[in-house]
Amino acid sequence: MTRTVVESKTKTAIIGFDQPFCVIGERINPTGRKKLAAELEAGDFSTVEQDALAQVAAGATVLDINAGVVYNSNPNPNETEPPLMRQIVELVQGLVDVPLCIDSSVPGALEAGLEAAEGRPLLNSVTGEEDRLELVLPLVKKYNVPVVAISNDDTGISEDPDVRFEVAKKIVQRAADYGIPAHDIVVDPLVMPIGAMATAGQQVFALVRRLREELGVNTTCGASNISFGLPNRHGINNAFLPMAMGAGMTSAIMNPVALPVTQKKIAEKKAEVAAAGIILPEGMDDETFVQMFGLGSTKPRAGKEMEAIRAANLLTNNDPHGGEWIKYNKPADAAGTEGESARGRRGGARRRRA
Repeated sequence: MTRTVVESKTKTAIIGFDQPFCVIGERINPTGRKKLAAELEAGDFSTVEQDALAQVAAGATVLDINAGVVYNSNPNPNETEPPLMRQIVELVQGLVDVPLCIDSSVPGALEAGLEAAEGRPLLNSVTGEEDRLELVLPLVKKYNVPVVAISNDDTGISEDPDVRFEVAKKIVQRAADYGIPAHDIVVDPLVMPIGAMATAGQQVFALVRRLREELGVNTTCGASNISFGLPNRHGINNAFLPMAMGAGMTSAIMNPVALPVTQKKIAEKKAEVAAAGIILPEGMDDETFVQMFGLGSTKPRAGKEMEAIRAANLLTNNDPHGGEWIKYNKPADAAGTEGESARGRRGGARRRRA
């Protein structure tokens, strides 16, 4: 049975067909997050700390670390990204004990992350492009780590699932030339948005089955890609993930955290309630208010996607005797509260680095 082993200094995560689904938390990534990018350039790691703690509390088994900031002061990522990657890896593994996924398009940043990481991280990623294969596979071999293989090559991303399968096969074969076994390759077959391609879901399910049966490799994906551009994305994601798991997918790069309700949303709802003539109890706090009106929570907590994954683990017998499902459904502190407790045990959070 194919098993991909990822390790921190103290904890092991196994990606495999007979294992619980591996959730790779995606939040530590400045792409599309201007506030986080600005913080990182300024040496402020407070959001990184919060995201690390909240994702683990919500159930992430591995954390993806991406330091892809284009500094205003220096737009050359080959110079700025490697030291930043090292800083973030050292910080995060000092806060949480889960394994890491080192994520970059900059080879120097990949190696900096590998040097700083304790244990056996997952490397993200290699593609079928010739120059990328020649840059990344030697790192995979040198550090003896597993790698995410993305099914695109020098021709780009094909809409034909057969072409994407052949790219994955090529990467597995080239890896074997370096002595890298198939069980250390986690293929991302590339999930297309269902809003742009009606057969995107069917394609990825069929691809995952082929990758499992013909290549014997584990798989992953950017789970939220499937719902891009559509309303109620969580509803689509909640259906997609268990279906992908049923087809044989063994991990996903995703956000496990339901983000807190914003003060703007709370204020809008309070105005709506007041306009309807509803009188609230005096002194009602915001958390009670948002829960009463079904808005969510003022604290980070596990998202609905995590509920769908845990239920699917139970239904596929990857949660023996339902222990994790029962534990998950017992009353517990919200993810944010747990994160604060974890932070407290470590003597307080560091806010800035020189």
